[in-house]
Order: sequence, then structure tokens, then C-alpha cells
Amino acid sequence: MADWSHLDETDEANMVDVGDKPATRRRAVAVGAVHISDDTVDALREGRSQKGEVTQVSRIAGIMAAKKTPDLIPLCHQLDLDDVDVGIDLDEEAAALRVRAEVACTAKTGAEMEALTAVSTACLTLYDMCKGIDQSMHIGDIHLRKKTGGQSGDFEHPNPPGDFGGEE
Repeated sequence: MADWSHLDETDEANMVDVGDKPATRRRAVAVGAVHISDDTVDALREGRSQKGEVTQVSRIAGIMAAKKTPDLIPLCHQLDLDDVDVGIDLDEEAAALRVRAEVACTAKTGAEMEALTAVSTACLTLYDMCKGIDQSMHIGDIHLRKKTGGQSGDFEHPNPPGDFGGEE
């Protein structure tokens, strides 16, 4: 297992030393969805949430989570984030809340975990905000859509899950 980057020579978990890597501009985009009932679609469209502004609270939760990623994910490096943008759209046809997070920074390691944490937390917050209307919701399709920068170069998901194929 010595080829795994987070294991030391004795196969113990270890934070990767990025000290000798150059800082480069990095960007990561992650997406996910909360699948909801038609009744929940109607309630959100009509502004009938019991807990207030569902999407704004969830956006803020996603942004906060991106900033706290190293506190939540073991061995994640602390990044000085330049930008975190979380967007949430109601897809009435698919009966889903679509979540997209984009994180940008200049750092020695990537921002993928921050983008994924932002999406995951925004989805969980949407669930919490809507559970009084719909307990049958489910969260899914969370994935890294694309990333730029760093030694491994650019990445774009070749076969995105869910209905995210046409995004961007």
C-alpha cells in the first residue's frame, strides 16, 4: 500500500506533505441533487416553506462548509479560498433541487474536497429545510464535475451521473 499518498512507510494514515509543490490557480466544480416530491415542488415554487427561504439558507450552509472542510475531512489541507459560489435551482420537470458549487483558490493542493463538501452540506440543509413537507426526499448524484490546475492537470467528468450531462 506504499503507493497510496495518505499512507506513510508503515502504512499509517498521514497528511501529504505539499511543502515543495508550487502554488497554482485551482478551481473545482461539484454538483448534486435533492430529489423531491411534486408537492414539495409546488410548495417551493409558491414560497410555502415552514422554515423560510430554503435556497438562501442552504447556499450559505454550503459556503460555510467549504470554508470548514479541513475541520470535517481528516487529512485535508487548510486552503485560503478566494471564492466559493453555491447555486441552487428548482428543476420542476425532474422534481429536484440541483446544487452546484464552484471553489477557486491559489494553493499547493486542489479544491475538490471543498466543492464536494459545499454541495453535500447544501443538499443536507435543503433536506432539513424541506423535511416538514416531504420525508421521502433523497440526496444523490453528488460528484466532481470538473477541476482545473495542479500537477494532475484538468479533469472533466466523462460520464456525469444524473441529469448533469449538459451542464456548463
